[in-house]
Amino acid sequence: MKKLLLSVIALAGMALSSMAQAQNVGIATSNPGSLFHSIGTSVANAANKNGLNTTIQPATSPNQFIPFINSGGIEFGVANLQEVNYAITGEAWWNGQKNENLRVVAHLQPLVEAIFVRKDSNIMKVSDLRGKPMTDGYTAQNTILPQLSAFYATAGMTRDDIQKVSVASVVAGANAFIAGDTVGFIFAHGAGKVREADAAVGGLRALTVEDSSAAALAAARKHWPTAYFKDMKAGSMPGILEDGTYIAFPQVVFTHAGVPDEVVYQMAKAMSEQAKVMGETFPPMRAFRPADMKGDPGVAKFHPGALKFFKEAGLN
Repeated sequence: MKKLLLSVIALAGMALSSMAQAQNVGIATSNPGSLFHSIGTSVANAANKNGLNTTIQPATSPNQFIPFINSGGIEFGVANLQEVNYAITGEAWWNGQKNENLRVVAHLQPLVEAIFVRKDSNIMKVSDLRGKPMTDGYTAQNTILPQLSAFYATAGMTRDDIQKVSVASVVAGANAFIAGDTVGFIFAHGAGKVREADAAVGGLRALTVEDSSAAALAAARKHWPTAYFKDMKAGSMPGILEDGTYIAFPQVVFTHAGVPDEVVYQMAKAMSEQAKVMGETFPPMRAFRPADMKGDPGVAKFHPGALKFFKEAGLN
């Protein structure tokens, strides 16, 4: 009888796993060319490698797809942690609209970003942007304006110190720069659009944080609370012409509270087991470390399916 009971339990577990692997799930990402589109593609490939049928669904920005995930319209998404936290609490540009069904699946490698200018320009530091036409607005991607403000704050500047050229998104901002409408644009290191811009204008320069002191970091965090400084080596990414410091912050895969535990468990497990696949899909993902998946989620909560995997993997 005991053996029969154990067999039934084992078969039930196998059935749940098979259900999770047979289910089609989606990952919401930003548009092609963006960092989050490349990351979402990498995560989807890892999940597919482990048998969880996964496709990506691009949108202009997390502004658009976060409410869709919160309502259960799609299972997963990729975004930076600060934006997920703001979405949960309804703070900042969410204007009191709370997305309380969001849950974190896992931390990814940190997002490191820069303001990029032409390599052959006379703009050598952030303060050299003063009075010049620079991308702004980001009407479809509200997360970018406070990140720009954080960069400017390290140079004792605000957005009012530049000539504002309104764009809808980071991809649109890069296009405006390529077209010659601005002297610079903000983007994440390693994104495909940065490589495109680098080739289009004959080389980029990534402007480093002008002041990496504790006071400068505090000034940046007034605009972007999860920001921290990260050093990068010359030549490690397009536009990095010298060793320098940049702004970085956590990014996550997240989900809806109602997604079955087994599905989220399988997604977290796939990310851990198929980290190599993610790195082969998108080289910057080689910085992803499975041991760091259970980072600080801020005001967010981890999904129970993720916690199940963390316990199994010994991530405390």
